[in-house]
Amino acid sequence: MSSTPSPKPFSWEYRPTALAKEAFHITGGRPLSGSVRVSGAKNAALKMMAASVLTGERLHLENVPEILDIEVLRDTLRDLGVTVEREADGSMDLTAGDVEWLFVPLEAAAKMRASFMLLGPLLARFGRVIISNPGGDRIGRRPVNLHVDAMRALGAEIDYRDGYYFAKSSGRLRGAQITFPHVTVMGTENAMLAAVLAKGTTRITPAAQEPEIDDLITLLNAMGAQVARTAPDVIEIQGVDALHGATHRVMPDRIEAGTFATAAAVIGGSIEIQEIEPSHLTSFLELLERTGVEHSVSGKSLRVTGKPQGEGSYKATDITTAPYPGLATDLQPSAGLILTRAEGVSNIHETIFEDRLEWLVGLRSFGAQVEIKDARHARLTGPTAFHAAEADIPDLRAGATLMLAALAAPGESKIHGAHHIRRGYATIEEKFRGLGADLTHVSEEGSRAE
Repeated sequence: MSSTPSPKPFSWEYRPTALAKEAFHITGGRPLSGSVRVSGAKNAALKMMAASVLTGERLHLENVPEILDIEVLRDTLRDLGVTVEREADGSMDLTAGDVEWLFVPLEAAAKMRASFMLLGPLLARFGRVIISNPGGDRIGRRPVNLHVDAMRALGAEIDYRDGYYFAKSSGRLRGAQITFPHVTVMGTENAMLAAVLAKGTTRITPAAQEPEIDDLITLLNAMGAQVARTAPDVIEIQGVDALHGATHRVMPDRIEAGTFATAAAVIGGSIEIQEIEPSHLTSFLELLERTGVEHSVSGKSLRVTGKPQGEGSYKATDITTAPYPGLATDLQPSAGLILTRAEGVSNIHETIFEDRLEWLVGLRSFGAQVEIKDARHARLTGPTAFHAAEADIPDLRAGATLMLAALAAPGESKIHGAHHIRRGYATIEEKFRGLGADLTHVSEEGSRAE
């Protein structure tokens, strides 16, 4: 097994251009029209990149989105010694030979919580890893104790000190029963990534049911793993001695699809959203049906036709986020924005993350009538007549939603913190311009950032 160095001053170069002082200048009030292709799913691609360290052979991923979170994890993997090559066609080749630097530093963890997904696979293959407590969006507490408990159940020894987890195992990890106190998506994924090389059988319950997890299962099995979903909330893994390389195409991003559907509904116009998987959007499509947003599905495409501001409203309803197959918490801001265009009172109940309703404060700047009752409940009264405003982006999904509010509002708006949006939406400016939107990505000093 490879030895693990002690933490020491670490020279970690964040290669993408710093975007903390960028903003969007938007001239809104123009209906959108045309078609847009959905990119590969961020929440699937990141975990597949983490899976690359499970083998010394080449992993070829297709349909990898061009977003900042992918670049951050790419550079983290390179610093570990993984060879990562990005191709112009959206594919990525990753080869993790003898990874010698089994240390994931604070700089990586602070930029992206998904860096903690390296805990399971590095521990499983190399037996040791030191990894920083992760950062991420400001949407409430997202503790990683469930990940750590899962590794301990598999036989790992883990200590926490000075902001780092020191994890090791004597020999191979051992298959075990992993029972989470509640559904955890990343916890399920991290446990899977560790268990595929463990000795014996691992049973995870309740296992998260998100389609991104099933996409990861498909990849792991293509690499030689033995993973099966034996019940909707149960995943069983028979550990194998080694994995090999594979080729896999990343599933389409259902959250991006929901964002563009919301754009059509709130801004007005008609958008065809291409290369989606409709079965992944059942709860969101039900919301469109309940609110009366015109939409139709044909094969792998969704067309949404919305009412421009001043030309009608939608039906008020209540929404509650829930683990899949319920309404995704990542789609809560999009769903909430649609409700601002509904006649009457609608309520939001956020069950996954506390404090994820803070984005509604920014929405008030555009004219929305919002009452945040507590950390998990809010009331919206509509319909809203959006007007131009200036707002700050608190997190990735909320940022995209505030951008849509600005595009719906006649006049010139400014949205600060554009780097949050670039974390999860590939070429979003180009896509919206292709639909007829007027927006410019600028630095806070006023120069163009493209």
